[in-house]
Amino acid sequence: MRYIISGGGTGGHIYPAIAIAEEIKKRDAEADILFVGAKDRLECRLVPAAGYKMKVIPISYLKRKISVHNLKSAAMLMRGLVAVKKIIEEFEPDYVIGTGGYVSAPVVYVAAKKGIFTLIHEQNAYPGLTNRFLNKHVSVVALSFQEAAQYFKRKDNLTLTGNPIRAAYYTLSREKARGYFPEFENRKMVLVSGGSGGSLLINNAIISLLKKKNNLGYSFYWATGKAHYEKVIKKLEEEKIPHSMHYIAPYIDTMPEALIACDLVIGSAGAITIAEIQAANRYAVLIPKAYTAGNHQEKNAFLLEKSGQATVIKEKDLSPETLHESIVNGLQTTSNIAREVPLKLPVEQIVEKLGI
Repeated sequence: MRYIISGGGTGGHIYPAIAIAEEIKKRDAEADILFVGAKDRLECRLVPAAGYKMKVIPISYLKRKISVHNLKSAAMLMRGLVAVKKIIEEFEPDYVIGTGGYVSAPVVYVAAKKGIFTLIHEQNAYPGLTNRFLNKHVSVVALSFQEAAQYFKRKDNLTLTGNPIRAAYYTLSREKARGYFPEFENRKMVLVSGGSGGSLLINNAIISLLKKKNNLGYSFYWATGKAHYEKVIKKLEEEKIPHSMHYIAPYIDTMPEALIACDLVIGSAGAITIAEIQAANRYAVLIPKAYTAGNHQEKNAFLLEKSGQATVIKEKDLSPETLHESIVNGLQTTSNIAREVPLKLPVEQIVEKLGI
């Protein structure tokens, strides 16, 4: 069988796509899988590194107001649709899967109009406009949260699966994960990640906290995001802020190991991040990004806080004091959610919907 998978822009769209591809390979050893992404985006690095072939199309995002950018994006979309049609006609997929990001919309839409079996995955409790539009065209909409169902007009193609994260989040033991970080053997390890691109707000809050307090009682394992890394290091050095007790990197490639090893995680509230925290059974301090579509990050965050596994700090309330207090309290809190491997992992449930 031949499969096209499209999802990009952020790790939250790309890693689920790779997890789905890996599960397909387990079930269909002869599977021919092609990824379709956007040029110069994160998928161009992560997908080939995972061993999959990939093609790119010209595509860009649309802003929520009339602008010159949108006119250029609309023109690019026309070229992208032409490119997608050519890819589909040449590759002749049996299945097309979209995991989000603006690149997946034209790929899934063209495939659906051609009568190809199509599946999209909705990660958030509040679905985006693209997936709500695609809902009436696709074969299956896989949901991560039951709360999302109310926003889709067509109901007969909805199915609840959860978020397709890598199996390591469920199966890697904490003891083995800690072995990857010997420098934290006698220290509390606080993982900081603002998503695959990092978070300027979270980075600034950590810098301010380090400037105000020298003896925190814990150490950061801190992913700044590639775009922010040099500025963070420069700021710390310019202001002579001690940071030798902390590990700072632009990006973390071994996130399952880091998340399971840490004592607490600080991050934004993307749906994949939430799913990974739940599977790893770590306690979290969440700072949901404001102004996301439908305020979906805040909705995601409060669902986890309601379960007793997180403290939520809104962006407007974030300060060195609120952050430190939440970290200290979180480190003293034991999650009341047991770490259990479900009978069927979310990625297994999603791939089953393809009938393989």
